[in-house]
Amino acid sequence: MKTRPSARGSDLAFLLAQVGAHAAMRFQHKLAPLSLSAPHVGMMRALSGAAGMSQQQLAALLGLHPSRLVALVDELESRGLVERHASPDDRRSHSLQVTDAGKKALADVMRIASKHQDELCAALDPKEREQLAGFLERIVEQQGLTPGVHPGFKVLGKKDRGA
Repeated sequence: MKTRPSARGSDLAFLLAQVGAHAAMRFQHKLAPLSLSAPHVGMMRALSGAAGMSQQQLAALLGLHPSRLVALVDELESRGLVERHASPDDRRSHSLQVTDAGKKALADVMRIASKHQDELCAALDPKEREQLAGFLERIVEQQGLTPGVHPGFKVLGKKDRGA
């Protein structure tokens, strides 16, 4: 008879990683019809909250290597979801704006994300969901993570740089 490993106490970090990886894979699958990746969505979400942010500021916020950010912005710009605008103060700097098409795509993503969250948290009642969110927010703060920014941006493209 097989026994299941304990899901209490010392296994908490594993459970967080297991649910996080599961959630990320399912979310990426749900984004496929929009032809967007999670990094695209993360960038667009960050920009929608701070219109006119420079590429350098966005790279710093996300913890993303600037050359990788440029490639992702190129992809979004080629699809008409983001626009670059030359800075009037510094020709080398560009501010970024989410276009109307980008805002529509982001609204579609938010609908997908809401449904995804409901499916993922179906085992919890609304009070439990609120409690879990509060606990996770405390962990995010204690760990020094940037709220609303996936830590995967820090490793995105490292293979490209030989790291």
